[in-house]
Amino acid sequence: MKLIIYTDGGARGNPGPAGLGVYITDEEGNVVKEHSRYLGAQTNNYAEYMAIVDALTHAKELGADEVAMRMDSELAVRQLNGIYKVKNAALAILFMQVHNLRLSFRKVTFTHVRREQNTHADRLVNAAIDKHHGKR
Repeated sequence: MKLIIYTDGGARGNPGPAGLGVYITDEEGNVVKEHSRYLGAQTNNYAEYMAIVDALTHAKELGADEVAMRMDSELAVRQLNGIYKVKNAALAILFMQVHNLRLSFRKVTFTHVRREQNTHADRLVNAAIDKHHGKR
């Protein structure tokens, strides 16, 4: 089974109150799962990576063998596709978690999408932060 997963992570301030959003659909676009989580005070990049970790964990639990990840973090996409090196120690740990999770699947792709194509995941990020810190 192939899943299409949109992820986003964000922080209000960098670092600041942070959250993640994961929006999972099947190949026909039917919503399979929505997930959001508050992360406390973190950086944007940390939140982006945590969203990817959560997304792949959910995909594994759902029984996917192929995952098409779509995210608006160009940095994360380029790091995960081997174009950029991971220099930040905290991100390197999360990068390894993602690497290990990838081994659970036949195929995982990471594609950059424009922010306008990632509105569902972005909404989930803001909902997680708003729940703990009130509206912007």
